[in-house]
Amino acid sequence: MPHDHSDDAHPHSLLPSDPALRVKALESLLVEKGLVDPAALDAIIETYEHKIGPQNGAAVVARAWREPKFRTALFTDATAAVSEMGFYGRQGEHIVALENTDRQHNLVVCTLCSCYPWPLLGIPPGWYKSDAYRARAVREPRKVLAEFGLELARDVALKTWDSTAEIRYLVIPQQPAGTQGWSAEALAALVTRDAMIGTAIVPSPA
Repeated sequence: MPHDHSDDAHPHSLLPSDPALRVKALESLLVEKGLVDPAALDAIIETYEHKIGPQNGAAVVARAWREPKFRTALFTDATAAVSEMGFYGRQGEHIVALENTDRQHNLVVCTLCSCYPWPLLGIPPGWYKSDAYRARAVREPRKVLAEFGLELARDVALKTWDSTAEIRYLVIPQQPAGTQGWSAEALAALVTRDAMIGTAIVPSPA
C-alpha cells in the first residue's frame, strides 16, 4: 500500500501559488517563529515605499538645476552634498555626480554585480542587474542606448562609468529647454530614474 506523504510535505508546498500571498504567508511564518519583528518589517517597507527611491535623486537634480552654488558643491563632493539633503546610508557612502552636457553623455553600469546608489534611486531595475546590460553597456553602449530609445548625435561623446563597492555614480541630466524658472517640485517631476542612470534624457515639456 503506498505511503501517504502528506504529513511529510515540504513547508514550501504549503504556501499559496500567488506571489503576493506567498510573501504574506512567509512573513506570517517568520513572525510566528520569532525570526522577524513585525514593527521592524513595517519600518523597512515604509522606508522603501516612501523614503527611498528615484524621487530623492530627482530632488538632487532639480536643486542642481536651480542653484549654482549647490551644483558646484555637488560636482565637488557629491556625497557631502546629497547628505546635506538627508540622502545617505548603505549603498550611498561614496557618490560621484556626472554632468551630461552638449558634448558628453554619461552612462552608468556595474560590470561585477549591481552596485547602485540606493538612497538616491531606490532598488535597481532588473535590466540593470542583467548580464546583457552589464556586458553590452561597456562593449556597445550606443546600441544599448538605441534600444532604450535614445539616439545620440555622433559628435556627442559617450562615456561609460563602472560602479563599484567604493564608488556609485549619479548622472545629472541636462535641464530641458523651457523649464528655466520652474519650481523645484515641477522640475523634479520631469526627472526619471533612467535619466539618472544615463539610459534616457529629460525631454522638453510638451
